[in-house]
Amino acid sequence: MKKNLILLCITAVLVFSCNKKKENTEVTDKNDTIVSEKSLTKADSIVNRTIEAHGGKLYESADYSFGFRGKKYHFKNNEATYTYSSEIKKGDSLIKDVMTPDQFERSINSNLQTLSKEDESKYSEALNSVIYFATLPYKLQDPSVHKTFVEETTIKGKKYDVIKVTFGQDGGGKDFDDEFHYWINKQTHKIDYLAYNYLTNDGGVRFRAAFNTRVIDGLTFQDYINYEAPLETALKDLPQLYEQGKLKELSQILTENVTNNHK
Repeated sequence: MKKNLILLCITAVLVFSCNKKKENTEVTDKNDTIVSEKSLTKADSIVNRTIEAHGGKLYESADYSFGFRGKKYHFKNNEATYTYSSEIKKGDSLIKDVMTPDQFERSINSNLQTLSKEDESKYSEALNSVIYFATLPYKLQDPSVHKTFVEETTIKGKKYDVIKVTFGQDGGGKDFDDEFHYWINKQTHKIDYLAYNYLTNDGGVRFRAAFNTRVIDGLTFQDYINYEAPLETALKDLPQLYEQGKLKELSQILTENVTNNHK
């Protein structure tokens, strides 16, 4: 009888201990989920405010042209759809690329070209990339964009919210595994700095500082000084290296002759 009572007590202690451990684990998992959800909610809120500061709903029906590195670009948005195009004159040839959500086409002197899958991907990614950066932060609320609030920080005496952006493989493009950081001015709610790392072509790390910020019929356009950092440099460390003058300037990203085609 005494032996059975001892076994019963031991069993009860073990059951209580396991239940308590399970309960603690569930609470920890729940708390982690709450923290993660709060982080994502804060990131979405900051990005929404940033989109509004840069132009908001005007992006949904925007129709603008601009020049970039010798090419003329055009983007026309119509709520959920868009048409992007670029054209450049090379000798006697006018090369024009046109992209919609459904297709990409290249023509030379109005003659439609037959492209390999590789070339079609290369040309469409190049066109999309230029428009993407020119219209930041408009696309940062696309379903393929994953956003996380990183921290608050100070650069050159100004306070910033730092947002990390990664992309889902579905809809994130060929370089979906790239990582971006955006430094959003807490006073103006505009993007003053951005950085990214990429794995293609042996990889790289870039940091961009905005300048020549101007508002054209309600939309904000910015130019950037493009800096290079050593491979594997953490993106969150780049502002400090920038302030210390330790980043190498590579180029300038100039969006020129911006025109609102609605006018």
